[in-house]
Amino acid sequence: MSDAHPAQPEAPGAGGIGASHASDDYLVRRQLQDGGAAGKYRELVVGRPGLAALVGYELVMLLSSWVPGALGLVLRRFFYPLLLGECGRKPVFGHNVVLRHPHKIRLGDGVIIDDNCMLDAKGSSNTGISLGDGVFLGRNTILSCKNGDIELADGVNIGFNSQIASGSLVRVGKDGLLAAYCYLIGGGHESADPNQPIQEQQAVSHGVELGDNVWLGAGVKVLDGVTIGADCIVGAGAVVLSDVPERSVAAGIPARVIRER
Repeated sequence: MSDAHPAQPEAPGAGGIGASHASDDYLVRRQLQDGGAAGKYRELVVGRPGLAALVGYELVMLLSSWVPGALGLVLRRFFYPLLLGECGRKPVFGHNVVLRHPHKIRLGDGVIIDDNCMLDAKGSSNTGISLGDGVFLGRNTILSCKNGDIELADGVNIGFNSQIASGSLVRVGKDGLLAAYCYLIGGGHESADPNQPIQEQQAVSHGVELGDNVWLGAGVKVLDGVTIGADCIVGAGAVVLSDVPERSVAAGIPARVIRER
């Protein structure tokens, strides 16, 4: 798998669960503390320079993001595509769906994004988020780019309260099924210097790739640098630290292959 950014040497999963957030969130906090508030908000949320981009984003959110019921669905179907890089036919955007750097978000036909989801395509040199035809994102799901890319192929179904974070490339193949509370953790950070706070040490990312027709049970966590082959099943609650070959069933902490399909 080719990463969008050169990988630093690190064992897969060495950053630990949730590691991909620390260094980047630290930088975000530092950015917000420095400079003008409006400029930093535009940089972190809107992703485009200029007053027109900021006003356009704010108007779309104000007029449609919070509106409940059928009226809200109609308003968001009309207004949200105005912000997106690409949007196919008949999208559905639930209540309080948050878009960051929306010009780097591309949706295929028939994409459904449930209530309270966040699609954050933030980054200075990344491509962003790409959702294929018929993708479904369950309620409270977060797709978070840390200057990386996220690609969900046609027919991917993500259960509620799941999270995908990418510092390089996280890709889920066609017809992938992720149950509730799954995490794909496409990044980490160095931790070799005990005299420096970990969140200030260099961020690293090798990426995550799931082949076509992969099913992750509830609460599965896939760490940075892992590839799961096509037609695999991973049991609920597993923590995947190393590659899983095609047509395998894996389970446990750490996950191990228990049989072939």
